[in-house]
Amino acid sequence: MAGETTGLRESKKQETRQLISDEATRLFLEQGFEQTTIADIAAAARVAKKTVTNYFARKEDLALDHHEEFVAGLAGAVAAREPGESALGALRRAFLAALGERDPVAGFSGAAFSRMIAESPTLTARLRDLHDQRERALAETLAAVTGADAGTITPRAVAAQLGAAHRVLFQRIQELTLAGHDNAHIADLVGPEAAEVFDLLEPALGDYAVAPTRCDPPPAPRCSGS
Repeated sequence: MAGETTGLRESKKQETRQLISDEATRLFLEQGFEQTTIADIAAAARVAKKTVTNYFARKEDLALDHHEEFVAGLAGAVAAREPGESALGALRRAFLAALGERDPVAGFSGAAFSRMIAESPTLTARLRDLHDQRERALAETLAAVTGADAGTITPRAVAAQLGAAHRVLFQRIQELTLAGHDNAHIADLVGPEAAEVFDLLEPALGDYAVAPTRCDPPPAPRCSGS
């Protein structure tokens, strides 16, 4: 019974959070991010202002509500790379998958939403900060998977290059969205461009942070991928 009560409570919290997020997005698109207040959002969602801030510590987080997934995305792709796959290879594969899915986290947020961000100095600055956080998270994971000593510059340098590539591709998707292209056309355009971007990094980073391979059992052990 206690577990059932807890489940209902959590479900109610998720419903409230989603309602607040949905109403905030609607108001941001109608009025503009800078012009919309927390009080406006609370009134639209029929909750107290404190309830809004309990679920979303920053007003920007109401607009960029995938921020946690965004920050963790590159590090997560590297941590989950396949045996014999490099960090670059894992990130290339993950980006192309996101492109195929028209993933909002990769930049497919629609013209109205992209315009809202572009027209808001606050959101533009917050998005830059999220890109920086994502790069730092990637550097920490690269250091962990390569066993680098604390403070070693190599993981940070690699993360800076990989993070910059993803930043450019994200901005490219936003740019094409604002130019009026639909998602299918954007994916068709960005796919070859992404391949070129990752190919440019291949000579320098193609062998960096390669995941260990699994070996076949005896009597003739050999590593898969060899």
